[in-house]
Amino acid sequence: MEIVLLRHAQTAGNLERRYIGVTDEPLCTEGKLAAVRSGVFPQVPLVYSSPMIRCVQTATIKFPTARIITSNHLREMDFGEFEGKTADEMIHDEVYQAWVDGGCVGRCPGGENRQQFVSRCCVAFSEIIGENMRFGRRLVVIVAHGGTIMGIMERFARPGRQYFGWQVKNCGGFRAQLDEEIWSYSPQLVDVSRI
Repeated sequence: MEIVLLRHAQTAGNLERRYIGVTDEPLCTEGKLAAVRSGVFPQVPLVYSSPMIRCVQTATIKFPTARIITSNHLREMDFGEFEGKTADEMIHDEVYQAWVDGGCVGRCPGGENRQQFVSRCCVAFSEIIGENMRFGRRLVVIVAHGGTIMGIMERFARPGRQYFGWQVKNCGGFRAQLDEEIWSYSPQLVDVSRI
């Protein structure tokens, strides 16, 4: 089975380097153009997506004839009090600095911690894989967020890398292979390449 994980195109908040997790921003003009420039694939019949408008818009542009199935568990991390702010705006915020110094692992005040976030994304990913295996599908396309992709890749990609080692730009992502015969006892993605 071939797996394609794509990050959504740019929003205004992305261009300003803001923490955009639960904020439901649409794509900006630059993002819509970038989605088209990065390739349109009308032959793809089915796409899974985060329900956030930036992901659904990206999926609609890149896969114009696909049926889009959304999963709430593919949403980006909830950054709580950090939401909508830039790192520069929080440079004197001791709570933010402690979170960064801790590797961005702890709970964002009023939001999620990375373990909770990655767990929910990986459960959703495993459910999507299981559904597609039952139906005998050979291609799974997911349009989601940078954090969602990093969490899934950290958990499943081989050879492994740390979470931030899987960062992708907007409209970027990964293509990988999954061996259905060993997935149930050794869930892993192999032959990984950047898109």
